[in-house]
Amino acid sequence: MSAVASGGRLRPPSTRCSRHARPPIAREAETPRFLHQLPPNSLEVTWPRSHDRREVEGMEVAAKFQPSEHQHLRYNPLREDWVLVSAHRMRRPWQGQLEKPPEEDTPRHDPANPLCPGATRANGKVNPHYESTFVFDNDFPALQPDAPEPEPDEHPLLRSASARGVCKVMCFHPWTDLTLPLMSLAEIRRVIDKWAEIAVELGASYTWVQIFENKGAMMGCSNCHPHCQIWASNFLPNEVSLEDQSQRKYHRDNSVPMLLVYARLEAERKERVVVENADWLVVVPYWAVWPFQTLLLPRRHVCRLEELRESERDSLASIMKRLLTRYDNLFQVSFPYSMGWHGAPTGPYLEADCRHWQLHAHYYPPLLRSATIRKFMVGYEMLAQAQRDLTPEQAAERLRNLPEHHYKLGTKEAPEGR
Repeated sequence: MSAVASGGRLRPPSTRCSRHARPPIAREAETPRFLHQLPPNSLEVTWPRSHDRREVEGMEVAAKFQPSEHQHLRYNPLREDWVLVSAHRMRRPWQGQLEKPPEEDTPRHDPANPLCPGATRANGKVNPHYESTFVFDNDFPALQPDAPEPEPDEHPLLRSASARGVCKVMCFHPWTDLTLPLMSLAEIRRVIDKWAEIAVELGASYTWVQIFENKGAMMGCSNCHPHCQIWASNFLPNEVSLEDQSQRKYHRDNSVPMLLVYARLEAERKERVVVENADWLVVVPYWAVWPFQTLLLPRRHVCRLEELRESERDSLASIMKRLLTRYDNLFQVSFPYSMGWHGAPTGPYLEADCRHWQLHAHYYPPLLRSATIRKFMVGYEMLAQAQRDLTPEQAAERLRNLPEHHYKLGTKEAPEGR
């Protein structure tokens, strides 16, 4: 059978080798070939029985499996791939790179900062003296609306396609020394409303609208002023395409959105829940890759941000503040992360059946052991597969047990409506 399917996409020669198939590990009842050569009853156990500790062909079989002690694989149904969990590695001494902690003495207003109200940006434009959110076109966009079509290559291995779009920057607040967990609920709610507004505006013309925030220099953020970016494109990015395919397949087979089922499962089991309210749930997903990665999920079926009810937007502001406060309290530092929203595609998909989609947000923080020790995705992670150093259950418990009040504020809440 040819390995090339229609459209030039590579297809594995059989489903046994597909990337979402079970990895090639021995089942509990399987017997390796060398045991067939031994006399009957020469061993008391089959290979491998996890209940005992035995010697088999010079190898010690582990005792009963403990996820916090024994490495294992976990399946990510959204990406249809696997992550290696090796929690015992947390016991190794750290002699690697130490990061510089984030600056804590950020000025409230810096006229030289191009994101501040009244500041002059690199292109000579002057920001208005905004008092709430502020959105403008990125001065150095990765996507432009009028890019020409690339010339096709005659060789099928050298393919290209058009990439058009727009890139915007959105400031959350006029003050540079504030981040989302330090903002009031009313201020966070205004951020959410603006997200939904821009998603509708750009989604009318573009296939995908990606709202994302890179917080902290560790995540490549070049400006400490509280802000995010919105990129809209005429194509579905890779991560989104994977999620679209997996959710579509699950809905086809089960007639219910995958992430709605998953949210209900996690709400029932509790062990990976970080924080929850009547409308939302935050979990460290079973398949988390980054140490304190979280997944923010609505409790009801919602495809896109703009579909949220008024009460759900209020409760979203609350749960975001509670989650991000816990993040900062973990190592008592302004916690770096990359986050972003995923919902049903837009543009031509607005008229399509997208019931398989469930709105959600991903949070990917890099810190592992302290404010100066991060997780590096290098070597094995780049060349083989993702690997994490503590179980999602351990990470969720640590976050869940942290105080609700921000370490910078003590018992005081951020004042409403600055």
